[in-house]
Order: sequence, then C-alpha cells, then structure tokens
Amino acid sequence: MVQRLTYRRRLSYNTASNKTRLSRTPGNRIVYLYTKKVGKAPKSACGICPGRLRGIRAVRPQVLMRLSKTKKHVTRAYGGSMCAKCVRDSYLANEEILLCGTPPWRRWIKRAFLIEEQKIVVKVLKAQAQSQKSK
Repeated sequence: MVQRLTYRRRLSYNTASNKTRLSRTPGNRIVYLYTKKVGKAPKSACGICPGRLRGIRAVRPQVLMRLSKTKKHVTRAYGGSMCAKCVRDSYLANEEILLCGTPPWRRWIKRAFLIEEQKIVVKVLKAQAQSQKSK
C-alpha cells in the first residue's frame, strides 16, 4: 500500500510559502521537505532593459542582507543598480537629451563621466608638458 504523507507544519494549504518536495529518509520512509522560495536578481534602475542585473546574487531579501558587499554589486560606476549597457548609453547620449526634462540620475551619470574625462585630460596635458620640458 502507498504511504500517506502529511505536512510537517501547521499550514495545511498548498500556498507559495508551503511548497514541498519528496525525500526518502535512511529508514526508508518518504517525507515532505519544505523548499525555500527562489530569489530574483534586481532589475536595472533605468527601467528600459528587460533582463536582470548580472554579477549580483539572486537571493531572497533576508539572505541578501547577510551577504558581503562584494556579492551585492559589481565594481563599476552604478554597479549594483544599472546594467553596463545603460551606463554606456547614458555616457554617450548627447547633451540636450540628458539635460532636458530627464530623471536626475541621468544627469549624475553625465556629470560623473565629465569629471572622469577632465581628470584624463589633465593627466595627458601634464604628460605633454613633462615631455616638452625634457626636450
């Protein structure tokens, strides 16, 4: 005869929080094991890209809270909130689009990009001045 199974917890309904799988014990009994809910990786903050962010662990919120910072973001500008494609596109977008009635985060990206560009320009000018002095 087939072994009958009963839930091991008080909740007796087939809800999302009460999902189970079958498992055979060493004593050759079949019992229910409760499965954890599957986590999802965060989406991009831009709201345009359909997929999930790469490089970030797809876990439930409480588990995410306990993870180290390296597992919650990628080391890039706007690493844990925007995908690389969106960041790159917003860098390369022309100025009128960025400043005319757009969300503030796009302007922040533009500003951060311009600051980095300015640092590179200063470095190049210093190197050129140094080479002129040596000649």
